[in-house]
Amino acid sequence: MSDQQAPSPHQTVPTTGATPRVFSGIQPSGGLTLGNYLGALKRFADAQDRGIETLYCMVDMHAITVWQDPANLTRATRELCAGFIASGVDPEKSILFNQSQVAAHAQLAWVFNCVARMGWMKRMTQWKDKAGKNAENASLGLFAYPALMAADILVYHATHVPVGEDQKQHLELTRDIAIKFNNDFGTDFFPVPEPVIEGAATRVMSLRDGSKKMSKSDPSDMSRINLTDDADTIAKKIRKAKTDPEPLPEGPDGLAERPEARNLVNIYAALTDQTVAEVMAEQGGKPFSEFKPLLADLAVAKLAPISTEMARLMQDTSEIDAILRRGAERANAIAEPILQRTYDIVGMVR
Repeated sequence: MSDQQAPSPHQTVPTTGATPRVFSGIQPSGGLTLGNYLGALKRFADAQDRGIETLYCMVDMHAITVWQDPANLTRATRELCAGFIASGVDPEKSILFNQSQVAAHAQLAWVFNCVARMGWMKRMTQWKDKAGKNAENASLGLFAYPALMAADILVYHATHVPVGEDQKQHLELTRDIAIKFNNDFGTDFFPVPEPVIEGAATRVMSLRDGSKKMSKSDPSDMSRINLTDDADTIAKKIRKAKTDPEPLPEGPDGLAERPEARNLVNIYAALTDQTVAEVMAEQGGKPFSEFKPLLADLAVAKLAPISTEMARLMQDTSEIDAILRRGAERANAIAEPILQRTYDIVGMVR
């Protein structure tokens, strides 16, 4: 197919009547942080009791778009799975698996490589950020990353995808690929997935700089809370978190120009399942000398059990490996018929 023959990806938005299904994935490329917990894992655990099928993936194929030490990748994949389970994601209620065990991800990604357009990929902000001035030496996998992400989602006919702000553009491209495929082949086979972005702490910021996202790659360990941190370390990091000299404002509007204060209030709100307005009604006007100990105690109560359970699971990884294998079998049972129907639509002889 040429560009001239293919309709615009925005021509129509077909509907498929697909069964509601949630898919999301996390890269096993480093340790989990409080940001991963509040922005993803906690929400995943909450979502599995809503009567909608949920699939959560350790996207190890995405991880190798940049160099990964093989031993570290193995450990990080298992630790990520341990983090899912310790955070409350039940492998009986949800499907937990690692991407490379389900071949349909790579197979559908090739089809989507032939549907997507170079111009779409070049516009991806993360490609520009990660490749930078060294784009000629970046991997082809890094460039094609969004097509694989589209395959991750659409190979399960996922209808809803929890995403952070930094992934919204990739999900929009997934929608474009689904629409273009349907238009190109005169079908309504692939659903057009919807983003799920909600809550006060979808984007958790650094404890040392409230203008920057909390990141596992930040050179300062004091900038983040790791899910492997023990209770004393968690409390210490909260107590030493950067703040300004003023007490908390009386209402949410007073947080607008105070990024560190806003970050700590957002974290408190997310950990207690409150709105920022509710937190400010209770805590507004308090000095940080009072608020930070409250937040530290709360964070320890919520996170220390996760750290303990992760450590237990990582002591004998056979349990994790069995969960991932079983999850891959369940995921493949959904993905394989969708892949085979895709091949039929494209015209591949089987």
